Amino acid sequence: MKYADIIIDISHERLDKTFEYIVPDELENQVAEGVQVVIPFGQGNRAITGYVVGLHDKPEFDVTKLKPIARVMRDSIAIESQLISLAAFLKRNYGSTMNQALKTVIPIKKKENEKLKKEISLNISLEQAKIELTELLTKKNHAVGKERLLKELLDVDVLDWELATKKLQVPSGNIRDLEKKGIIRVESVRTFRNPHMHKSESKHIVLNDEQEAAAERIKADIDTGRRKTYLIHGVTGSGKTEVYMDVMEHVINMGQQVIVLIPEIALTYQTVMRFYSRFGDRVSILNSRMSPGERFDQFERAKSGDISIMVGPRSALFTPFANLGLIIIDEEHEPSYKSEVIPRYHARETAVYRAHLSGATVILGSATPSLEAYSRAQSGEYELITLNNRAKGQDMAAVEIVDLREELKRGNRSMLSHRLLELMADRLNKKQQIMLFLNRRGLMGFVSCRACGKVLKCPHCDVALHLHKDGTMKCHYCGFTTRATKTCPSCGSKYIGSFKAGTQRLEEMVKEAFPSARVLRMDADTTKGKDGHEEILSAFAAHEADVLIGTQMIVKGHDFANVTLVGIVAADISLNESDYHSGERTFQLLTQAVGRAGRGSEPGIAIIQTYQPENYAVVTSAAQDYNGFYEQEIAYRGLLGYPPCSHILGIQVSSESERDAASQADILANLIRKVDPQVIIMGPQDAYIGKLKDVFRRVIYVKDQDYDRLVKIKDSIDSFLLEQKQYRNTTTWFDFDPINTL
Repeated sequence: MKYADIIIDISHERLDKTFEYIVPDELENQVAEGVQVVIPFGQGNRAITGYVVGLHDKPEFDVTKLKPIARVMRDSIAIESQLISLAAFLKRNYGSTMNQALKTVIPIKKKENEKLKKEISLNISLEQAKIELTELLTKKNHAVGKERLLKELLDVDVLDWELATKKLQVPSGNIRDLEKKGIIRVESVRTFRNPHMHKSESKHIVLNDEQEAAAERIKADIDTGRRKTYLIHGVTGSGKTEVYMDVMEHVINMGQQVIVLIPEIALTYQTVMRFYSRFGDRVSILNSRMSPGERFDQFERAKSGDISIMVGPRSALFTPFANLGLIIIDEEHEPSYKSEVIPRYHARETAVYRAHLSGATVILGSATPSLEAYSRAQSGEYELITLNNRAKGQDMAAVEIVDLREELKRGNRSMLSHRLLELMADRLNKKQQIMLFLNRRGLMGFVSCRACGKVLKCPHCDVALHLHKDGTMKCHYCGFTTRATKTCPSCGSKYIGSFKAGTQRLEEMVKEAFPSARVLRMDADTTKGKDGHEEILSAFAAHEADVLIGTQMIVKGHDFANVTLVGIVAADISLNESDYHSGERTFQLLTQAVGRAGRGSEPGIAIIQTYQPENYAVVTSAAQDYNGFYEQEIAYRGLLGYPPCSHILGIQVSSESERDAASQADILANLIRKVDPQVIIMGPQDAYIGKLKDVFRRVIYVKDQDYDRLVKIKDSIDSFLLEQKQYRNTTTWFDFDPINTL
């Protein structure tokens, strides 16, 4: 007799434990780790679903009190024990129920209808078929469709039904007649939906010396059995993707599979096409815009070994490859690699753990690495590989910083400086292309002076205060609150307030200044359709537009050889987010944007418009000086105890009752003080959005250098919540090293 540990399919922390069930003899061959089953639960024995997370021969509880599994869910997808271990890692390190973690690592929850196609083949020998054709041709009024079909089947073994009926114009009645006579057979076979049908010859790209040295270094470690995590820090245009592909080919030739993570859908088109050109139909993708049937088929293709490479955003990390050999995270610095739903895992750490489970290598790549990744490379935890030059030998773009305070003094309150307008006119006259980047991160909220550039910050946390509708300015880390001011406390100017701008307004300004220019806008509004990103990018690549205006989605990973001018319209916006990441994000966005210019044969120039031209994030991005930025930013993080120098555990308590949310948060803060009096506690206080959809939210931040110490605090809160009888209408969740303010 076997016994199963089952986690029930209810995402609630108070039911986050396993329940033991008997495996009936008739189900013993069907029940395995990861299988979804139906079980009787509770006093009424209501039927619910759950996942098998463990099997054993000896019961841990009184057998007379155990219930048997009712049945196995036939339309569920079995998951490998490795993914169950990964789910346990997510639960332990990021805070969630086991059930939530399991649902995260199962990309496809339910089987979709299989896509079938009909194929026609001969049911007789070739000699007999020739005789049948000869007899058919002797008839005066023979069926021409039958003639075409038989002639085709004498040349090919299998013929697709649609090809026969459409291209050869064979009536379906003719096909059925030949089938009834036993001359041919028609079979329905499964076909996989392929979201990118791209047929091309395999292209081998010759690496330059710097690229080859990087690839050979990684391949040598793989060949000798050393599995490491590498950080490739390469300037924009240095050809990191070519290095990835060279190592990928090596791993695939060893019979292993590869997962390639990209930060968002905007990168999918160009990135996937490069992989298809090299590896053909061994590549597939996963993304949120695919149909359930397409996603299901890619899952099945991965399990069956039909593909060797899966490309996609964060969720592609859980592709069920049986022999995973390599995980690549391109643009590893991107915030989208951190999940914003429970469990709030980071793809970087999760990828390293999955690689540990499967014996795989991890490659992280970025022109602007996250401080977390670069600090680990500095400490030796990751191995650092540097690409200092562009792949084709082009010079980096020249960069000019425009002080918008001086523009204001000259009476220019437009979004476009005089220098940027001058260069745009020159490039349009030369038939060269322009990209205008509107840095919209943190667009609404921070308050700054347009005259002197001063930003109003929290005196305790050194982050921008956030302007609220009630006329107050708040810090969303420590709760500091003050009244909004109408004049600048530094210079007394009345030009103070929150910045308001948008891509649509910028588009209007460009068209007013240059009526004959062909302008494309790429933002959330213009890319709503399934192929919205691809249509805009393809049109710009085909020179169907002179100017491309967009938010951050246009500056990440795209390569347009004719772009010689990049204008960064408002560099300050992300710089003044009420978040300690603001300097890092600004440096990354500006550096990536500058890197779009001058990738072809013509030199490029970038214009950075800012009210704070002396800020180190602006100065170092203009100089493309990552090390200079890192040294200043890591000193700031260390001084204030922010990641990666320390760690932060964010705890959010929510309830439809404002009083209950506040009381529960106070109880948890006191519990933390008792569990570990040495950690730093900030709050409880209102969340960044204190009330959302009639739910009140309170947050607590706990700070310490020891990550495991924070995990223990999370575990203590979990245990307390399981036993607590009061405030059962509240929900508590955790976020380790939050990417965004809670």
